[in-house]
Amino acid sequence: MLGVAHVCGPPRLGVYREGEKALQALEGDGFCSFFAKSVQRECAGVTELDLRGFRIMPGYLTAPQQSALVGALRKVVTAAPLFSPMTPMGRAMSVRMTSAGRYGWVSDKTGYRYARTHPDGQAWPDIPEAVMSIWRDLVSDARGPDCCLLNYYAEGARMGLHQDRDEADFSWPVLSISLGDEGLLRVGGTTRGGSTVSHWLCSGDVVVMGGDARQTYHGVDRIKFGSSSLLKGGGRINLTCRVVD
Repeated sequence: MLGVAHVCGPPRLGVYREGEKALQALEGDGFCSFFAKSVQRECAGVTELDLRGFRIMPGYLTAPQQSALVGALRKVVTAAPLFSPMTPMGRAMSVRMTSAGRYGWVSDKTGYRYARTHPDGQAWPDIPEAVMSIWRDLVSDARGPDCCLLNYYAEGARMGLHQDRDEADFSWPVLSISLGDEGLLRVGGTTRGGSTVSHWLCSGDVVVMGGDARQTYHGVDRIKFGSSSLLKGGGRINLTCRVVD
């Protein structure tokens, strides 16, 4: 049962690079024009929603804050270029990704894991201060995240239902930040199977996944390509910040 809330050649690790194209979505001048078009949705004025324990804060980031954050992420992608990881089954994921922080998340035929270095060998760049500020406001000012995973969804990209369980301590929440095109979040339970509910996440929305919802299955079925003008050429960025060890 699906319920939809309408509130809004390869190098190491089996990855392949799409160098110039990978940066295009983070460039351009149309950062703020999306706001007038995208923020007019049913959840306007709602400060927080609960979706099976997922705390969703619609429009948490203003248009200028989103623009500034995208600018900071350009620097992350320059230092640690986007790559397309392979699943342990040998299939390329449809999202491209990179990371910032002490650790980055990687995947290849040997499995999913955190690594100290980018597939090209360099250390991951620092997590942008704008992201750290959101973490301090919504999660903790006592400890920062070890990893900020950046997933870029181009047209047609998706993320299957999964749990975030590569971390050592599940008492720390996962913080998720959406930028760009709307994405259809699907949330299930703590085991596979059973009913799911869905919700459209819009640019500037922030989600905290903690408590009993920390190990809930979740994914992104699709994006509404072209629904935001924040990213040049369209697409969606999702940032997820985690305490690793």
